[in-house]
Amino acid sequence: ADGPAVLFVHGLFVNADHWRRNLPALADAGCRCYAIDLLGYGYSSKPNPLSEAAKAVSGENGRSLSAPVADLGTAGGGTREGVEVELAHPVAGSPYNFYTWSEQLLDFEAEVIGGDEPVTLVANSIGSISALQAAIDAPARINGVAIVNPNFRELHVSEQPALLRPLLVPIIEAVQRTLRERGQPLFDALARPATVQQILKEPYFDADMVTDELVDVLLTPLLQPGSADVVFDTLSYSAAPLH
Repeated sequence: ADGPAVLFVHGLFVNADHWRRNLPALADAGCRCYAIDLLGYGYSSKPNPLSEAAKAVSGENGRSLSAPVADLGTAGGGTREGVEVELAHPVAGSPYNFYTWSEQLLDFEAEVIGGDEPVTLVANSIGSISALQAAIDAPARINGVAIVNPNFRELHVSEQPALLRPLLVPIIEAVQRTLRERGQPLFDALARPATVQQILKEPYFDADMVTDELVDVLLTPLLQPGSADVVFDTLSYSAAPLH
């Protein structure tokens, strides 16, 4: 096909196959469709977050990531003024951040999709923030971003009540550190078909769509070596841009 290029960007803990039902429909409409496994997800590489190889590819490298002050909206429609927004991953050097994934999307656009026309990104969950960051990093190369059920970053440190933050943040960080260092048994206990099926029924409006095929498509890559390190590192990612 020689139609417009569309790149699908998956969400938290899933992979490119999550879009397996969507790609054929857009391809039939004349689009050139692609789906990507973000670094650490699906069948992509999963370098240990603390390794030198991982640090070398982190998209945070070379960026100014001081904490800007911004006014943030609230769930009730109000505004919180003058909130510091931490941008850098709390695990120094970890590549599992929105800047890395943004650069990966732009590299994929340049090296795989090619062509003179900008690409449209269709993104879900945390993929939405990666896609928006790519549009910020290289607006001339992104035609637009279609967001499906975005992640609202409720666990971002800036979302914690200011008065309780000195108490809550150390506790959260201790839990995150414990999971990174000793979380493999918990991961093994949860990474089972029945458990994954139950978890998936929470975000799916139609529970009948949570089939054995879906569970297999999403769970099989999660059983690869290194996946637990990526999962718990991502759960520690309580910073980043809030687009």
